Amino acid sequence: MQNFLNLAAANYFTMQLDITRLVLTLAVAFLIGLFVFFIYKITFGGVMYSRSLNISYIMLTLVTSLMLMLISNNLTLSLGMVGALSIIRFRTAVKDPIDTVFMFWAVGEGIAIGVAFFLEAAIAALLIGIALVVLNMVKVNESSNYLLIVHYTEDASNAIKVLQKQLPKCSIKSKTVNKNAIELTLEVRLRQSELNFTEKLVKIDGILDAMLVSHKGDIVA
Repeated sequence: MQNFLNLAAANYFTMQLDITRLVLTLAVAFLIGLFVFFIYKITFGGVMYSRSLNISYIMLTLVTSLMLMLISNNLTLSLGMVGALSIIRFRTAVKDPIDTVFMFWAVGEGIAIGVAFFLEAAIAALLIGIALVVLNMVKVNESSNYLLIVHYTEDASNAIKVLQKQLPKCSIKSKTVNKNAIELTLEVRLRQSELNFTEKLVKIDGILDAMLVSHKGDIVA
């Protein structure tokens, strides 16, 4: 009976240590996940900010750290986990390549935290965050892809042809013709200093309106 009580007490003490480690690990993962969340928000440069995507980086850090903590001391469980994860396929399209970078960052932080490299994870998060902020602050006047959408009448057809020859790397994406006007969508590559040409474009007779939309290609996973 005494041996049974001693064994039960030892198991209870071990359980308490495991719970303490679990809480500490998830707390650190949450704090570093919040840091990733903050860096993504202040450096976001896309068209539409997604809060749900940003929150998923926190959850990735938490879940990854939990998985690594569970399998770090159990070879059998780790092999089973690898086999289970190998059948999972993610089909969500990533709109911006930088989103993939943040996903790998969150997973990497979760791995470091899960194996109790708390200090290393914090230092790495700080350095990577600073690098992302600095790179975001450096503005280079390089050209970017835009969609130019123009509505015009038949009277402006010649002007549109001249415009297509003048615009660098211009290609037609779509053209819609109706009785009243023509809608032409062009993919163009422009520098930041060249974006004001649309104001001059609408002054041409026959051009009803012109709109520039930032265009980024999708990455299909």
